[in-house]
Amino acid sequence: MPETNFLKQKLDGGALTVGTWCAIPSPTVTNVLGRAGFDYVIIDREHGPNEFETIESMVRAAELCGCSPLVRVSTLDEAEILRALDVGAHGVIVPQIESVEQARAAVAAAKYAPVGTRGFSPYTRSGGYHHTQTNADKQAAANRDTLLVLLVEGPKGLAALGDILDATAESVGSIYIGPYDLANAIGLPGQVDHPDVVQRVSDSFKTIRGHGVAPSTLARSQAEVEHYASLGARMLAYQADVGVLFEAVTGIVDGVRRVPVA
Repeated sequence: MPETNFLKQKLDGGALTVGTWCAIPSPTVTNVLGRAGFDYVIIDREHGPNEFETIESMVRAAELCGCSPLVRVSTLDEAEILRALDVGAHGVIVPQIESVEQARAAVAAAKYAPVGTRGFSPYTRSGGYHHTQTNADKQAAANRDTLLVLLVEGPKGLAALGDILDATAESVGSIYIGPYDLANAIGLPGQVDHPDVVQRVSDSFKTIRGHGVAPSTLARSQAEVEHYASLGARMLAYQADVGVLFEAVTGIVDGVRRVPVA
């Protein structure tokens, strides 16, 4: 379990937080992102090449900077959720949630008894690497401090959102609305700024906030940060490490290309 879940503390205080997706499997890059000021990073196993040996080092690199490391698992898989949390991630993001049953399964995998069925080993990073007589206290603290984020990214999930929250709001820290897959699912591939997509995200935020849960989504620009913040977002993922790097480099190159040659 995390000794201090920096992100959860900020969310519990009502703050607007900003992070990014990590597609680059590098503790050094993660450390740079944390030192630059991101509140959290999302280490991506669904669309990224990250493996758990590297992920554990990325988790440490983020924590050193007071930045919370989250892991997006590749699918709703109990074993993968367990491994992500055992290496010390402050939370997991579970993709493609479409039903109450799936949401409950995610809670069960991420939380110890009596809330869920997560297996416990003291011989892991989250377990402190040794057996103590306070294992029950560790598990209770992990249930309180571990952040579970459900990723809803299609019409079925949006239609079931109220029921999902009714069933799991006490155990879920945030609902992340995935705009790219949502746009694809409603026949607007890539058009994440289309009014129909934006409206669905806005409506979802109202439902999420109404259940006392933090809404989250992707932002690609300062304008989108301000827009989604105005709708009540509390977790904003600003692009991804590769996108931030690409924009920074192309901006530099474009500037150089405009300089007259003496």
